[in-house]
Amino acid sequence: MSSLDWIIIAFYFVFITGVGLLVSGRGSKSLEDYFVSGRNLPWWLSGISMVATTFAADTPLAVTGIVALNGVAGNWIWWSFAASGLLTVFLYSDLWRKSEILTDAEFAEVRYSGRGAAFLRGFRALYLAIPVNLVIMGWVSVGMAKVAEVAFDWNRWYALSILYAITGVYIIASGLWGVVITDFIQFGLAMAGSILLAYLSVDYFGSLGAMKAAFIQGGHSENMLSANPFNGEIALGVVTAWLFVQWWASWYPGAEPGGGGYIVQRAISVKSSREATLSVLLFNVLHYVVRPWPWILTAIAAIIIFPELDDPEQGYPKIMLKLMPAGLLGLMAVGFMSAFMSTLSTHVNWGASYLVSDIYKRFFVFNKEEKHYILIARLLTLFLLVAAFGVSTVIDSVQGAWKFLIALGAGTGPVYLLRWYWMRINVWSEISAMVAAFACTLILFLWNINDFALMIYITVPVTSAIWITITYLTPLESNAQIEKFRAIIARKTEDELSFSTRLLFWIVSLASIYSLLIGINQILFFSTVKGGFLVFFAIVLLGLIFKKIARKRK
Repeated sequence: MSSLDWIIIAFYFVFITGVGLLVSGRGSKSLEDYFVSGRNLPWWLSGISMVATTFAADTPLAVTGIVALNGVAGNWIWWSFAASGLLTVFLYSDLWRKSEILTDAEFAEVRYSGRGAAFLRGFRALYLAIPVNLVIMGWVSVGMAKVAEVAFDWNRWYALSILYAITGVYIIASGLWGVVITDFIQFGLAMAGSILLAYLSVDYFGSLGAMKAAFIQGGHSENMLSANPFNGEIALGVVTAWLFVQWWASWYPGAEPGGGGYIVQRAISVKSSREATLSVLLFNVLHYVVRPWPWILTAIAAIIIFPELDDPEQGYPKIMLKLMPAGLLGLMAVGFMSAFMSTLSTHVNWGASYLVSDIYKRFFVFNKEEKHYILIARLLTLFLLVAAFGVSTVIDSVQGAWKFLIALGAGTGPVYLLRWYWMRINVWSEISAMVAAFACTLILFLWNINDFALMIYITVPVTSAIWITITYLTPLESNAQIEKFRAIIARKTEDELSFSTRLLFWIVSLASIYSLLIGINQILFFSTVKGGFLVFFAIVLLGLIFKKIARKRK
């Protein structure tokens, strides 16, 4: 890297730390300020923060590996979750905002009662904050480490140490306000870097047509450039699992059936139910439609230029090194560091919210002043940073971690979708679903059953049978608890939509997002006319939905 590259990187570190520290006062008054920004976030900032969180340094690498293995259509492993994400938009986001909770784990004691509810709250908080959260931070660290080593010739541990330290400084000080404001800046930088690299990748061949021709001449099927999942490149059983089972049956961070995790954290941080819906809708559009295509174009170029890589994920950073001139390489490094730091900052803040609100304050230390809990929050944020750094030393495959988490939550999704509407579900339904999914996945791994589709087809029915049986063998929640919960979710707001309208919006928006994915794919590689037709009508429909939701009703 040149001196100019290092100057750009140094300026970025100073700038992003300064921005984070500048808003530190906003998160210092109470836990509500520290973890949900005083419920005063603008909806657009909340939505961009969600998508920035899901754009980490590992994501372009994982997409590169997916395209190398299964072609463009391989991305349906995560595109399929749009169905779940949009269901959260229209049926659940406003309910989460109405609940006035601080974390989604707290929901257990809103929906259920007694010791079982308290146990579920604590267990779920600990489970998400420690093993799940640390695995996620570990694999995004692996993605950043690969980029640091391959593209910039840095020692991975020195690079990660610096990034962890800088992120820790401003996040420990500022809480969620620091996360979302730096997310906004970092998402812009990360997307700009991705788009620039995609442009240079195409320009290397002269045009999209020339890149397509080189891809086919390299021995690859034209079908691998198609976003159609039924193009014959992927086993039918796998595609069926992705499209018809996975999205509703599996729990996955950022795409939880019914919402959860940092998606809920952002949704409950805005001013109203209407803004919660808008923020989650914006996230889904940016997440599934806008982000993937620069990565996919670069991945195709990397497959052509570096066909013999043992680890195809390394193709992405290698193409950065090959195509980026001095100065631009520094900007690309800043883009990757931005993507990594935005994800890291969210996860340590989100994980700390569980440990403080749902464990420490709920079970151990009560009735202290808010400044005491904020101090504990900062200490636990530091703890999670150190622990995540340790986990990153033992994770190797980004794609493998993705698939493991999807399988780990298989079968739990229906409980999370139905608990808001079906009052027969009780606390033991949730507990048994989580335990059954975990045990079933673990047994399959121990038996060396690593076929992803087969794991889904086994785990989902087994888990479902267990939790449904437990539901009917255990008593209903008390009438008082059910009525209390119904009163919360039945509260009318200025932005109420009928249930039938919500379902219609879900269907139309899902069709629009998938039309955009197929349409963009057509424009890039096959038919500009067909693709343009799909894109135009999808944008019109999504625009009408946004307008309908954004309009305040009296």
